[in-house]
Parts: sequence; C-alpha cells; structure tokens
Amino acid sequence: MKKLKLFSFLMLTIAGTINAFGVTIFLYPVKLYDSGISGLSMLLDQVTPNQLSLSLFLLVFNIPIFIFGLKRQGLTFTIYSVFTVAVYSFVSYLIMEVLPVDVSFISPLAGSDLLLCAIFGGLISGIGSGMTIRYGGAIDGIDVLSVVFAKRIGISIGTFVMIFNALLYIVCGIVIHSWILPLYSIVTYYVGSRTVDFIVEGFDRAKCAMIVTSKANEISDALSANFEVSGTIVNAVGGYSKEEKEIVFFIINHFQINKLKQIVHEIDATAFISLQDVSDIIKTRDI
Repeated sequence: MKKLKLFSFLMLTIAGTINAFGVTIFLYPVKLYDSGISGLSMLLDQVTPNQLSLSLFLLVFNIPIFIFGLKRQGLTFTIYSVFTVAVYSFVSYLIMEVLPVDVSFISPLAGSDLLLCAIFGGLISGIGSGMTIRYGGAIDGIDVLSVVFAKRIGISIGTFVMIFNALLYIVCGIVIHSWILPLYSIVTYYVGSRTVDFIVEGFDRAKCAMIVTSKANEISDALSANFEVSGTIVNAVGGYSKEEKEIVFFIINHFQINKLKQIVHEIDATAFISLQDVSDIIKTRDI
C-alpha cells in the first residue's frame, strides 16, 4: 500500500476522464465500438434494457477481471486499475445522463461523420488508456485477460487482444445486421492502439547504437565528447574471424544518427553499426 502515490491517482483521474470523453462524445453517439471490454459493454448497452447502461457494464465486467488478476498483477496495479475504471464509468454516466450534452443520436463535435468519430474517438480514448498504463494501471480488463491466458494457449499478448477484438466486431456485425459500423470500429481500434504505443513508449524514441569495432576506446571518447553522454564498452569475439572485438553501446536520438555514423567511420571505417529503438531509459536513481 505504501507504493500508492497521490500524484498517480490524480493522473489516473485525468486518464479515466479523457477515456470517457473520447468514448461518449465520439463513439457512443454513432454506435461505433471501442475495443476490449469497453467495446463489449457498448454492444450490451445497445441490446439490453435502458436500465442496464454502459457505465454499469464497465463496472460489472472490468472489476471482477481485475480482481481475478490480482495475484498475477499485484495489489498496486489492481487498485489503480479499479480506480480508473470507476472514474471512466462515473464520468461516462455524467456525460450521458447528467450534463446537458446530447449524445443520443450524433456526436456533439463530429456530427454523423463516422470516419471523424472513429479517428478522434480512438485517438482520445487511446490517450486515456496510454496514460493509465503509464501511471501503473489498466483501463480495460482485456489487458489482464491477455496476460493471464495468452501464454497458456501459446500466443502473444498482442495476438490475444487482436483475436478478442476481431471476434467482438464480428459479433457486433451479426447482432446489428450491418458491417459498416464494425468496420469503422477497426479504424478506432487501430488509431487507439497506436496512440497507446506513443503515450507509453514516447513520441520521440531514443536509439541504441551498437558499434562493433576494434577501436572502442577512441570511438567512445569521441562520442562522449560530441554528445556529452557516456557509452558502455563490452568485449566480444568475431563469430567468423574469431578476432577480438569490442562493442560500444551508445544512446542517441534520431537527430544524432548521421553525426554518429560520421564520427565512427572517421575513426574506424570497418566498424559495424546497428541501431535499435529504445522505448524507455531507466536510470538507477529513477527506480
């Protein structure tokens, strides 16, 4: 319980509110479907009596799933997730039932334009979902189900989520006797998932340069002098030549790539450079 942070609760409140805004203002009015448990709740809201609302289904499905995953995900994650879902549900209720906003027929901001609603609904709800993950929780129970069951059935987490959403949209098409809205919902799912990636991993990913060379000290010193950060040198042996080599690990941004190449090849024209995306950099003092 000591790991719970007031600032995280504040950010999760904002995340849940943003997610609710995206869903209720852009998706719900035109009957587009979100992904995961949220999308399932939207479908059930359409086909059940009025007393059974989207807000109720969000709580009924998500909270038991998060409790089910408590042992696997930990108490802090579960508390953060349940809290965010509660905010998402409550704000959705306020927008649809209390505030003077008409979301019964068309989007208050995008009208009946399905493409605009799909894009902005996915974008805004994706920001809310990404913020939730960034601050230690999840806003949809499908994330927990994927962690628990994906490995058991021999597929990746991403594949599990994709299969669930594909089945959800197929069921939606069968239930409403139309494929237009489910197909537009795929746009929502894609935009939302990409937005989550950007929020969680960052818009400007760093690059890890792995430089295989016989002049590691010279290259490391030159890079440190130019970029004012330090690299790491690791001893290695060539797989074919069996010659002793060294590998310099260096973190840069994408604006520095060309300069790094120039510096390295000026010192060692035979050096091998491999660049990889780095989604996050964690320093010891940050933990």
